[in-house]
Amino acid sequence: MRVGIVAQRGNARAAYLAADIGEMLASRDAETWYDTETADAIEAEGTPVEEFDRCDLVVSIGGDGTFLFAARGAGSTPILGVNLGEVGFLNAVSPDEAVAAVREEVERVAETGEIRAREVPRVQAEGGQEWSLTPALNEVVVQGPERGHGQGIEVEVRVDGSLYTAGHADGLLVATPTGSTAYNMSERGPLVQPGVPGFIVNDMCATDTMPPLVVPLDAEITVRVDGADEVVVSADGASRYHVEIPEIITLTRADEPARVAGPESDFFQALNKLE
Repeated sequence: MRVGIVAQRGNARAAYLAADIGEMLASRDAETWYDTETADAIEAEGTPVEEFDRCDLVVSIGGDGTFLFAARGAGSTPILGVNLGEVGFLNAVSPDEAVAAVREEVERVAETGEIRAREVPRVQAEGGQEWSLTPALNEVVVQGPERGHGQGIEVEVRVDGSLYTAGHADGLLVATPTGSTAYNMSERGPLVQPGVPGFIVNDMCATDTMPPLVVPLDAEITVRVDGADEVVVSADGASRYHVEIPEIITLTRADEPARVAGPESDFFQALNKLE
């Protein structure tokens, strides 16, 4: 069994915990890969996180940002999140339980050949210029190079071909249920429980705003953009593409979902930490 470990950058506690998990895995003859930053912190051999889709399990140690970073390389490999952050919507395992939780998954694989994991949808952004971004676990954002008065872009948003909204806005955000508590929430979008099968379409500071809309996971969302020198499309705030306009951007459910290993976090308990 091969386990990839990603520890939060600059966090000594995360690095120590990564080393502890690695020692446990070695005692069970499991192969351990550390991403390059984690490897540097603990003086071990590193592997680019982009190759972690070749692992059987990925362990993310940190906050939700670390989990998203791990997810970009993990593909459909299950990810077990250890929470060193303040909220932890994606990370259900406490630091004190981390070694035992990973050991449990390793033992389960030895006994059953399977890892306990649940699938969560991701959203895929593609453009007419034959480009695509890494699928987003939280959200895809379409916006101009700057936000604020006198900035923004012209957008026309359609859902399965039907017009939803059109006009001037800072941008548009399409979030997964997982991402409803992230950027979407700061843009006054609704909170959505993780099991709800839908995407949130949320315009950003539009002149003629529409309420955020929840659409089925199999809906096709198209965004025609104009009115600026360029438009930036980003997935989970990291993978970015600068498009020339006018352009039509298509947003759909990614073919490959993310897989979250280990116990589920308590959604409402995590919400209480936001207060």
